[in-house]
Amino acid sequence: MSNGRKILVVDDEASVRQLVQSYLTREGFEVIEAPDGATALKLARTQHPELVVLDLMLPEVDGLEVSRILRAESDIYILMLTARTEEADKLLGLGLGADDYLTKPFSPRELVARVKAILRRGRESAAAAGHKPMRAGDIEVDPERHMATVAGRSLDLTTREFEILSQLAARPNMVFTREKLLELVWGYNYYGDPRVVDVHVAKLRKKLEDNPAEPVYIKTVRGVGYKLETEE
Repeated sequence: MSNGRKILVVDDEASVRQLVQSYLTREGFEVIEAPDGATALKLARTQHPELVVLDLMLPEVDGLEVSRILRAESDIYILMLTARTEEADKLLGLGLGADDYLTKPFSPRELVARVKAILRRGRESAAAAGHKPMRAGDIEVDPERHMATVAGRSLDLTTREFEILSQLAARPNMVFTREKLLELVWGYNYYGDPRVVDVHVAKLRKKLEDNPAEPVYIKTVRGVGYKLETEE
């Protein structure tokens, strides 16, 4: 029986697409497939899947470029598949918006578990969005309307950026470790690189701060984590 959730599987190997499709369909997901990056972008724009399982090495438009474009256009969840294990690839993928990584060869059961974990985090985040607006200095965050402003200026934030800012604004001047932010924003079952927090904080600063290189609001506490600094 379908659970009503649509997944886009992108890989140039038909055997990989069929394997992933069979396991996801067994779990109730509706699966659409794309053999290349251009087709993936077209399907993402017309079929509106909730999550994309995206191979890094694709013909014509590679996975990193697809990830960059998708992230610029939407908050679709992205699970990247890659045969590359070098640190630079992982950090680059996270910087372009991937929510998690899985290295080939992979276990189809693990892939399904990660897909479920990513989608579960999204549901839990939506369910928690019933709090009153929060104010921390010049920053105001309204979880119910999914709106944030700084000194009256509206911020165009992704879901992850909004969730990080919400957590920091709820407890101004409190230091959050990366591990705590992972737990609060990504959930207990997050499998990916903890430095995904650094990537998203950097992107949040670009939208929040006048000079991201010398942040006024989100401060780094060296060796510990981050805090939203306001006047006591």
